[in-house]
Amino acid sequence: MRSYWLEETAATLPQGTIDGEVDVAIVGAGITGCSCALALAEAGLHVLVVDERRVAEGASGRNGGFALRGTAGAYHEVVAAHGRERALALWQWTEAELRALGGLGGDAVRRLGSLRLAVDGEEREELRDEVEALWADGLEADWIDSPTGVLAGRFTAAIRHPTDAALQPARLVRRLASRAAAAGAAFVEGHRVGALDELRADTVVVATDGYPSGLLGELEGLIVPTRGQVIATEPVTERLFELPHYGRHGFDYWHQVEDGRIVAGGFRDVSLEREFTDEEALTDDVQAALERFVTGLVGRELRVDHRWAGIFGLVLDFLPVVGPVPGLPGVWVAAGYSGHGNVLGFACGRLVAHAIVGDRDPLLDLFEPKRLLG
Repeated sequence: MRSYWLEETAATLPQGTIDGEVDVAIVGAGITGCSCALALAEAGLHVLVVDERRVAEGASGRNGGFALRGTAGAYHEVVAAHGRERALALWQWTEAELRALGGLGGDAVRRLGSLRLAVDGEEREELRDEVEALWADGLEADWIDSPTGVLAGRFTAAIRHPTDAALQPARLVRRLASRAAAAGAAFVEGHRVGALDELRADTVVVATDGYPSGLLGELEGLIVPTRGQVIATEPVTERLFELPHYGRHGFDYWHQVEDGRIVAGGFRDVSLEREFTDEEALTDDVQAALERFVTGLVGRELRVDHRWAGIFGLVLDFLPVVGPVPGLPGVWVAAGYSGHGNVLGFACGRLVAHAIVGDRDPLLDLFEPKRLLG
């Protein structure tokens, strides 16, 4: 079945040519590539975006539709690993990028907040450590000691993150692409770049996240392709979930979209090793686990109208990989969002664009690609 997000009709973009000379060529027309293209085109550069599919048809149209601040690591863990100053700067940066995302995305972005849930006492203590660290640094968060309604009895506590959002991610990325095209960026859809010398550009940005590109030299294979599977049910008339929910360390996530459908994803740990793959295939065991989970939440079986899988790039330290590619002059990478690509992908595309035009952010020190080479 096709991704629910990709059912909307896409606007036709003006198409460029692969052999045209440009200032910057971007490989990948997902959220990173399109946000980077928009920022560069608005800065007056000649930009070409190339993708083997159409805009947003990779991970940007095949995820769960969450927009979360921070990284895949919990705040207190990032403080412990990188220090309070860097962790706070990182969280504040993603909050600012979420605001920018809302401004550009229009009705594709619903600023509802999110709810991170604990399934047992151990996870409850982890959530408590995180919320205490957030409060200590002046970051907004609400502690919910006993979740109510359909969550009662299934979850032991929760943190509400008020800055987060739910997305129609394909609509969002297509909107960014249209804005980039209006600013002068050109697109080539349906073409896979097989080698860097195909591109006649002073600078190349590789923005394919978990999808292997073959263009990253020594970095190739160090950003681990990881599959996320998702379902969308038939519409449900009652409003059961007002905001995005996720629990069990992010292995379960769900929300109710505007037409009433429950979109639910996760359960990679049903067969964890097999989910480290770049194949967008669905598997019976993960799909069955998702259906059982939704049935348990709602209290009855729901028809599943859409099923899909997308690939994200996993990095062991849960930090993005953003910056010049070692050994490849003029080539940049922005990838490795570890499942948080809707915000980090948008933000890192802009981070690269700003650096290319001479406005380098110190956050790039934290995301330096050469750290993966040891």
